[in-house]
Amino acid sequence: MQNAQILFPVNVPGAFDYAVPKDMELGVGDFVYAPIGKQMKLGVVTGLGPAEEGRKLKEIAERKLTRPLSPEMIKFIEWTAKYNVASPGQVFRMVLRSYKALDPSPVVSHYSPTGVTPSQLTSSRRAVLREGGPFPARASEIAARAGVSAGVVKGLVKVGAMQELALPVDAPFQEPNPDHPGMELTEGQEDAAKELVAQMQLQDFSVSLLDGVTGSGKTEVYFEAVAEALRQGGQVLILVPEIALTQAGMSRFEKRFGVKPAEWHSAVGDAPRRRVWREVAQGRAKLVVGARSALYLPFADLKLIVVDEEHDTSYKQEEGVIYNARDMAIVRAKLSRHAVILASATPSLESLHNARSGRFAHIVLPERPGAAILPEIGLVDLKDNPPEKGDFLSQPLIEAVKAGLEQGDQSMLYLNRRGYAPLIICQSCGEKLKSPDTDSWLVEHRATGRAMCHLTGFSMRMPTLCPNCKAEDSLTAVGPGVERVAEEAARHFPGAKIEIFSSDTAGNPNAIRDRMDRMAAGEIDILVGTQMVVKGHNFPHLTFVGVVDGDLGLAGGDPRAGERTYQTLVQVAGRAGRAEKPGRALIQTHQPEHEALLALAAGDRELFIGVELAMREMLGLPPFGKLAAVIISGPDLKKTESLSKKMVSVAPRAEGIEILGPSEPPIGRLRGLYRRRLFIQAEPGVNLPRYMAVWRARIRPPAKFKIQIDIDPQSFM
Repeated sequence: MQNAQILFPVNVPGAFDYAVPKDMELGVGDFVYAPIGKQMKLGVVTGLGPAEEGRKLKEIAERKLTRPLSPEMIKFIEWTAKYNVASPGQVFRMVLRSYKALDPSPVVSHYSPTGVTPSQLTSSRRAVLREGGPFPARASEIAARAGVSAGVVKGLVKVGAMQELALPVDAPFQEPNPDHPGMELTEGQEDAAKELVAQMQLQDFSVSLLDGVTGSGKTEVYFEAVAEALRQGGQVLILVPEIALTQAGMSRFEKRFGVKPAEWHSAVGDAPRRRVWREVAQGRAKLVVGARSALYLPFADLKLIVVDEEHDTSYKQEEGVIYNARDMAIVRAKLSRHAVILASATPSLESLHNARSGRFAHIVLPERPGAAILPEIGLVDLKDNPPEKGDFLSQPLIEAVKAGLEQGDQSMLYLNRRGYAPLIICQSCGEKLKSPDTDSWLVEHRATGRAMCHLTGFSMRMPTLCPNCKAEDSLTAVGPGVERVAEEAARHFPGAKIEIFSSDTAGNPNAIRDRMDRMAAGEIDILVGTQMVVKGHNFPHLTFVGVVDGDLGLAGGDPRAGERTYQTLVQVAGRAGRAEKPGRALIQTHQPEHEALLALAAGDRELFIGVELAMREMLGLPPFGKLAAVIISGPDLKKTESLSKKMVSVAPRAEGIEILGPSEPPIGRLRGLYRRRLFIQAEPGVNLPRYMAVWRARIRPPAKFKIQIDIDPQSFM
């Protein structure tokens, strides 16, 4: 007799023990149904051992006849949970995204001609045989193309002219062709590609940082490593930070490998999700492109993970299991002994430090191919060049856009603020409109006539009266969003074709692709956009980028503020001048003396890196130290504060640990819950996840109160 440890996709500390029925063959990784409470739940076997004599256990009810999770995947679930101080069940829930994918694909009837001509060939039957293709297809599809009823198609089966085939609803993905001709690489790109291919040929764990300036061809270079992984018969996962980037890159993948890759992100529906999960688990989906959650797909034979735009904060999941997909990708590769490529024009300082210290291979693409050169970047000091009253574009920006329009070129105006204005204030009483139960200002969206909270999703019609003093027509918009910038641009440049690109205006994946295609074709004169326009887009006619507010990311207490501002603005400016025409960027700022902005203007990345790393080392911040955060939240302010203080009082004593707080974060109330935050700073040798797990186990919050652990926090809200 055996006992099995079963992990369920629920928030519990670990696996439960069950008895294995005598007639059931079971292995680690098998999916099973077992009773938990009064329910029958699906779980995975994480361990097997001899039954303990005299111990009575509930029996496993059923084993699913599907491919088991690999031992490496189970280790990855456990490692993710331990490092991020989460329960393994929560992590397993991220893996088990589609229960239906554990069963074979459902089948549906398709029809195809047999080559036999029926004796009675009516006009309807002739239409089916001549115009109903391509075959095989469903009866309804054939009938629609032929302009007849489905009964005609099925009637042809009875007379032997058509055959009925039971084909899977979820068709297999086409095999990508690693030898499909790609773009011709320059000598520098070829050398970089050879280095990556050499890492792949080791067929062992490795991490490579592909560090290339914007427009240097990083994607085409890492495609060669992807091709090598495919030649080895393995699977490849390419992580991208945002859905919009997935859509923008699909045509490039198809052009290089001859087929579209499988997609995985939050916009994928249930049926496509079921298909991708099953095909990945069976090893048949060879090339997958997805957002951070794709990292937890159960790959059968993963050979390579590419983390594109590895510095991007979108790789950090902030709810549920809090994890950084870039870091977890490296862990997954180490457990499965395969390669990882981190690609970026502006690598995170942590990755750059690891590369320069020899932990990662460092592959550099210092220039753009051909005659294309990096854009010239200038700073516009708003103290010397203030916009006109009520405006937000300075004269240098206006003149630069005007010059581009006269030459038939495109311009981009960048501001990472959605909507019309970030603040709505009453001129009579000073009331600032906030989201209910949240310390977040409502944003005016004039295009839709609504006020919205971008944190909670709350939305209401723009009020005509102040909710506080009831004054009429007293509410005024303060500050610019992309809608307001587009409105101002329309005044300055009448006749120009202006479009806004933000998450509010993007639409579905097809609409995103259409807008990007029109921009690339030169059909838009001025694109006003948020961070959605920053990454992965190539606009051959774009020669000028104007940054409306270069200081936006520098505010607040974020220790990575300078790094993020530098990364974002390099990426924004890098959209300009990708073709033969040289590009130019202007950044409006009130802080032209800031080291990040000075380094941008000088084109001197090393200047910024040197200053920033020296500051981090002095303060003991990553990569020279470790950080964690504790977020305490609850419905009652006094009890939340009391719980925060109690949390500090039960902290284990340890060398190399400093606890800061509790303090009120910038968003002190969210969705009706009051919030307090602690920061924990640790020396490099400290096992911080272990320390946090021991600490967390010492306190049990009351009902409706929550304690969250965030290892290496990226958000300070």
